Amino acid sequence: MSEDVLDGEQPFTTDDTETWHRVHPVSPLVRGWVAVVAVIFIFGRNSLESVFSEGWDGGNALTRGTPALFMAVVVGAAVVIFGVAFFLSWRFTRYQVTDEHVHINSGIVFRQQRRARIDRVQAIDVAQPLVARAFGLAELKFEVADGGKSAMKLSFLKLGEAKRLRAAILARAAGVAIDPEAPGQVQEAPESHVLALRPGRIIGAAFLGSTTVLALCVIAAALVAVAWSGKPGVLVGAVPIFIGIGAAYWKNITGDFNFRVAVSPDGVRLHYGLLETRSQTIPPGRVQAVGISQGPLWRLCGWYRVHVNVAGYGTDSSDHGSRTVLLPVGTLDEVMAVLGLIFPDPGVENPFEVFGAGLRGPADAQGFVHSPRSARWIDPLSWRRNAFRATETALLCRRGVIFRSLQVVPHERTQSLGLRQGPLMAALGLVDFELHSTAGPIRPLVHHMSLANGLQLFDEQAARAATARRVHRNEKWLATPVVEPALPVEPVEAPAATEQQLRIKEQERGY
Repeated sequence: MSEDVLDGEQPFTTDDTETWHRVHPVSPLVRGWVAVVAVIFIFGRNSLESVFSEGWDGGNALTRGTPALFMAVVVGAAVVIFGVAFFLSWRFTRYQVTDEHVHINSGIVFRQQRRARIDRVQAIDVAQPLVARAFGLAELKFEVADGGKSAMKLSFLKLGEAKRLRAAILARAAGVAIDPEAPGQVQEAPESHVLALRPGRIIGAAFLGSTTVLALCVIAAALVAVAWSGKPGVLVGAVPIFIGIGAAYWKNITGDFNFRVAVSPDGVRLHYGLLETRSQTIPPGRVQAVGISQGPLWRLCGWYRVHVNVAGYGTDSSDHGSRTVLLPVGTLDEVMAVLGLIFPDPGVENPFEVFGAGLRGPADAQGFVHSPRSARWIDPLSWRRNAFRATETALLCRRGVIFRSLQVVPHERTQSLGLRQGPLMAALGLVDFELHSTAGPIRPLVHHMSLANGLQLFDEQAARAATARRVHRNEKWLATPVVEPALPVEPVEAPAATEQQLRIKEQERGY
């Protein structure tokens, strides 16, 4: 049973077309306290400066209390103005969840009416900022497939209400059949624990990450500057940089703290955060691409980081990209466990060996095809690491020597394909193969392939993607699937490279 049912709360009931709801009445306070504090800080600082410069005893008795009185008037006016504005914002914000759509109406002067199809929802987050946690409130945010431009938010709801609303949206998106005896009622799906990261590993990963590499470079540059100038005072110029580095450490640690992975019929659930907690749900089949990366310092501990492209998240530049992180730091076994949640069928009989070879194996291990020897002239370090392999369900692309990465793209999630070739690559008989995914941190790319291998992969991957899209048409993962028979993919013999093909700049194919 779900947590809400155990607490004795009623399951969420979807609405009819005449029923509307409002967010919690405390929402204006949760959203507006930052503005009030900013006004108090600005005018309070000015008043204190005036006191210390002129003193409380300066002037006559009529003007003696002016700074404090002025501050009180300004702060009071700010509280009233912001309070009225946020109250009206709350008063004119309504939402409705039916079996097919989510509606949100908002705006005071400029009214806005938004509607999203439930079956197009890509992911749902339940976030609790620090102040909202004190009131037991949460923000519900769900994405549709447009790169994050139409993210819809409900700020703020009671935590139990947000969970039940999330359950209703995910159940309808999954195609759960409506019970005729209890129409519209949905209970939150239970979840099963998969793994949790210890605080020590989160802290260790932060101090062995790219931020430490930057800090070492700054320290080295500062020491060189002191030795060259002979003036230790130049170190003062590096203080803002070190403050920024410290803030980056703090954000990485607090953002990934208490990271837990669970699985439910709704999809993969991620829980993380120290001050602001977030419960993130990614429904099955919504992951467009997966990227596994490893930095040079993490190699000492055997740690990897897993990112995902999800339609709706976009590049996720906020919160150090935590919303696109499927696993902030994990061993190879943990990486494989997480991949098994989103890719139940890897398309090979020995997935551990194949994915392990993609991350750290020899150049041509487990069927990976790497760059030819001619690529060493323009890529002397990683030409043997640039490789690809296609399984029955996904395409694997790997690259990098110092910073290693492996990208995995399901065939049915292929958006388009591209081949690129510049003048120098044309002279060496090389080509770059790019598989286009939705907007996100992962850009699947195979550098410096031979022209013959590039053309062959281009044709074969186009056939695989078209076949997979016909087979995996059903977006409602809990509904009865309609599966068409798969058409066999015949190997395509690579044609002989012509002079025109050698001069190709780019050729693409979309789906």
